[in-house]
Amino acid sequence: MAQTGEARVYNSNISLAEVEAAQAAWGTALVQISDDYAAGGHAKAKATASAVLDAAYGYNLGPVLFKPTLTVAPQTFRTTKDGALSYFVGGDANFPKDSGFALKGWKKVEVANAAVHINGDVANTMGKVSMTDKNGKVTTVDKTWTFKKDDTGAVRIVVHHSSLPYSVN
Repeated sequence: MAQTGEARVYNSNISLAEVEAAQAAWGTALVQISDDYAAGGHAKAKATASAVLDAAYGYNLGPVLFKPTLTVAPQTFRTTKDGALSYFVGGDANFPKDSGFALKGWKKVEVANAAVHINGDVANTMGKVSMTDKNGKVTTVDKTWTFKKDDTGAVRIVVHHSSLPYSVN
């Protein structure tokens, strides 16, 4: 048997560090969209949000299962980039109830995972995401994400579910 040199190992598994980096990048991007809106208006925020969706979400892999926090029927679920973009920055006549969640002056985002489940090139997370606005008001949501490592090695969001915590009052 002929020797062919060193064996190459290809590992497509997602690591915990990659998952946490993707979550942190999502938070940084949300703040950047808000900052761009404040500094350059809707067009600048929309361009940033579009680039974020291209980089962070798996629309290149197929429909993304995105259930934003503040949506109502018949547009509760956003499986297309256009639907997600409208949720984040508004201004799309096809989604008239969207006011632009990312335009709310967010200044800080913190992720606190309750659990992370990694299986090969897919990772699921569940926990709290707290967002602080320009006035210091903190909004905390329950967040579930699924990340998939694509063929280029990029970790992409393929499931994004967000809801307000239930309150008994």
